[in-house]
This record gives sequence, structure tokens and C-alpha cells, in this order.
Amino acid sequence: MRFEREWFTNGEVLSICKVLLESRAFNKSELDTLISKLLSQVTPNDRKHIEDIILNEKFCYVPPMHGTALIALIWELSQYITSKEVISITYKRKDGIQTERLIKPVSIMFSEYYFYLVAYMADGSKDYPTVFRIDRIEKHKSTNEHFDTPYKEKFNEGEFRKRVQFMYSGELRTVVFEYKGKSIEAVKDRLPTARILNETNGTFTVSAEVYGTGIDMWLRSQGENVKIIR
Repeated sequence: MRFEREWFTNGEVLSICKVLLESRAFNKSELDTLISKLLSQVTPNDRKHIEDIILNEKFCYVPPMHGTALIALIWELSQYITSKEVISITYKRKDGIQTERLIKPVSIMFSEYYFYLVAYMADGSKDYPTVFRIDRIEKHKSTNEHFDTPYKEKFNEGEFRKRVQFMYSGELRTVVFEYKGKSIEAVKDRLPTARILNETNGTFTVSAEVYGTGIDMWLRSQGENVKIIR
């Protein structure tokens, strides 16, 4: 039996290029490499068509300020996750101070320009996951120690993403607020755990389960449309 390779369609290649450009996740060199490999999936005539469509965005692409090459690092960290290795990292905080951490890495996630490593502290000092920006991990190495997590306590990326805003981790909490903006759908898209408790004359009382303080930033950004109850 002969198996044919499945190729991306032209529309798929164009769509992925657009997502890569909009994400601003990679430095210029890595972006160019990724787009070049995607374009190699299509015929020369169609390649020219796609190149013309993305030409301006590609020329005006503004990479993240950190400029760090990420692809190889992401792969290395993913291997620690698969093998459940406790690792030591040297991490540069946003204030420039370097810290050493022993962590149990459980997931790699992307959100708003940055890739993040989600991990539990190896010393058990926090019972909720901690989030590290991958571009700020300056060194990493295995401790040759492995960890095991009971099935019922396994990290769930989907559930975590529903409850974290701007990748600001912290203790799990419930917030309740009133919303009187134009689109309650936008609130539910931003907060997948949101529940409508009540609606009176276009004002919604909303409850949402979230990690950390990122939600506070979003609530403040809504101005007079939001009144925090607790």
C-alpha cells in the first residue's frame, strides 16, 4: 500500500504565516526560518502569491524585545517535562535580579507574545503552579532526580488556561463583579469559567474562578463597565 504525504493547503500555509506574524513570539531569524519552511510546502507560483500577501507584515515585523532564540530551548524544556525531571534554573526576574530555582516542570504555554514554562516548586512551598517566562531562563540543568504526580493531581493545561489571566499565577480564587458593558460574550471569552449569577436591566453579576492577580488588571481595564463585589 502506498501512502502519500499530507501537505498543507495554500490557505493553511497563509493562515499559519499570519498567526506567526501576529504573535510576535520569535526573533527575526527564527520567524524567517519558520515562514521559509512553511512556504516550501507550496508550489512556486502559489508561494509567490503568499509572499506578496505577507510581504508588508514580514517587512514591518517587530520581534519581542528580549531577542532570545527560543525554539531549541522550548524543545529542551519539553524533554524535562516528558521525563518528569526536577531541574535547576537560573531565572532573570523583570527587575533584573537573577534567582536560582529548583522546579518540577509540567507544561509549556504561549500567551500574548511570550512562551512560558509552568512548574511546581520542588520544595513544595507553593501548592499552585508557578509561571516562568522562557526567554528569562538563562540556564537550566537536570538534577537527575525524577518526580511523580498522582493521576488526580496531574496538571491540566486546558483547565489552567481557563483560570489564568496574562499568565499571572497565584492561589485559586473566586471573583464576583457586576458588568454593564456592551458585550457579555466578550467577558465569557476572556473568562471561560465565568458564570452569570444575575441580570438586571443590562447589568450582569458575574462569578469566575481564577488563579492569581491577573484578573485584577483586566477588571481595572474595563473602567466604569465593571464594579468589583469581591
